[in-house]
Amino acid sequence: MQIDNEFTVGVPVERAWEILTDLEGIAPCMPGAQLTGRDGDAYKGRVKIKVGPVVSEYAGTATFTEKDDAAHRAVISASGRDSRGAGNATAEIVAQLRPDGDSTVVTVNTDLRITGKIAQLGRGMIKEVSTKLLGQFVDCLEGKIGATPATPAAAAAAPSTPVEPVSEPVAVEPQREVPIEPQPAPSSPSAPAPEPEPLDIMGVAGGSIAKRIVPLILVLIVLAGLIAYLASR
Repeated sequence: MQIDNEFTVGVPVERAWEILTDLEGIAPCMPGAQLTGRDGDAYKGRVKIKVGPVVSEYAGTATFTEKDDAAHRAVISASGRDSRGAGNATAEIVAQLRPDGDSTVVTVNTDLRITGKIAQLGRGMIKEVSTKLLGQFVDCLEGKIGATPATPAAAAAAPSTPVEPVSEPVAVEPQREVPIEPQPAPSSPSAPAPEPEPLDIMGVAGGSIAKRIVPLILVLIVLAGLIAYLASR
C-alpha cells in the first residue's frame, strides 16, 4: 500500500533539517508517542493508545538506511507490532525536504505492508487517520519552530547577567553552590517519558471504527510518527 503525505514548515530548508534532526525535541509533537532508546542506527519507540477507559501500549523500531544531509533526503525501514499479536506492519519510508522560498516542503512516501486483523482495514481509513495525526504533528512542529528563535536569545542573555554579579560580590559564590545540589533532580525529570498523554483514538477515528483501528495505531506512528523520525534524519 502506497501512502503519500506532504506538509510545509515556515523556515528555510537548512533550518528545517536542523530542527527535524532533534529527535528529542520533536518527539513530544507525536500524540501519545515516546522515543525510548537507540541501538546503533535503530531507534525504538512506543505509543500509548486510549480507547474509552482502556489504555494499551505498542512498540516499534525504525532504522535509517540512508541519510543525505546535503540533499535533505532520508530513507527508513520501520516495523511495529501489537503487543497482543493482533497484527504487525512494516514500512519503507522516503522523506525529501525541498526549499520553497523562505519555507520548506517535506514530502513523505510510504510503502506500507500490513498483516493480521489490521489488514482488513481499507486504505481510505488508514490514510484518513494518518492524515489527522500528521496534521496534529505539523501544528505542534510549527509551534516549536516559532518558539525556537527565542531560545537562543534567552540563552545568550542568561550567561551575561550572572557573570557580573559573580565577579563583584564574593557572597554570590555560595549562592551558586546551593543550586548545584538540586541539579541531580533535573536528571530524573528526563524520565517523564511515560508522561505523554495516551492518544485518544475515539477523538481521532470515532465510534466503533476506533475499536477496530487500535491494532493499527503503531502503523500510524510509523506513518505519521516516523514522519518526524524520517524527516528528522
